[in-house]
Amino acid sequence: MKPLPATTTPELNDDFALFERILGFVPNSLLTMQRRPAMVKGFGALTRAVMDPDGDVDLGFMRLVAHFSSRAAGCQYCEAHSLIAAEIHGIAPEKVEAVWEYRTSPLYTPAERVALDFALAAGAVPNAVDAELMAAMNEHWSEAQIVQILGAVCLYGFLNRWNDSMATDLEDAPKALGDAVLARGGWTGGKHVTNDDTSPAE
Repeated sequence: MKPLPATTTPELNDDFALFERILGFVPNSLLTMQRRPAMVKGFGALTRAVMDPDGDVDLGFMRLVAHFSSRAAGCQYCEAHSLIAAEIHGIAPEKVEAVWEYRTSPLYTPAERVALDFALAAGAVPNAVDAELMAAMNEHWSEAQIVQILGAVCLYGFLNRWNDSMATDLEDAPKALGDAVLARGGWTGGKHVTNDDTSPAE
């Protein structure tokens, strides 16, 4: 389904502005979703609650959590989007570039490694979070932080299903980051990237 111009629904100007601040552009997912304006507003409200700047977890790291849960779900659109958002929200470029080596890279702390393992497990179907992993989370993160981290997984769970079902076209900036960083791990953009003949990529 094709995205509509952002000017189609003036009542969503403030909601679209939120996502411009997060990503640097209005995502095609919301430009498609605006056919039901209340859904965009509801998703914006949930995003504000989960990605609360007054929360206990760094907002850049929250986007890395979203990246790993999207990786588990297989949504290549959200993988690229969450990674560019992580960089916009303060994750150093070298840390973004080391995202495939998070378990061994000294740029990632033990607490971060556990949380990213948790994001992979929570984003998987069937869910792979077990008592051992939750115990490890409790060693490094408070209950409030765990709730916030899981909130990012669940927020992107909605987006994963939306964007993969809609085959949302990937915008230029996240595609460039995907090609530069994620392609090393097998990322291609999949159905979210159009070939020259305008047919969906396999």
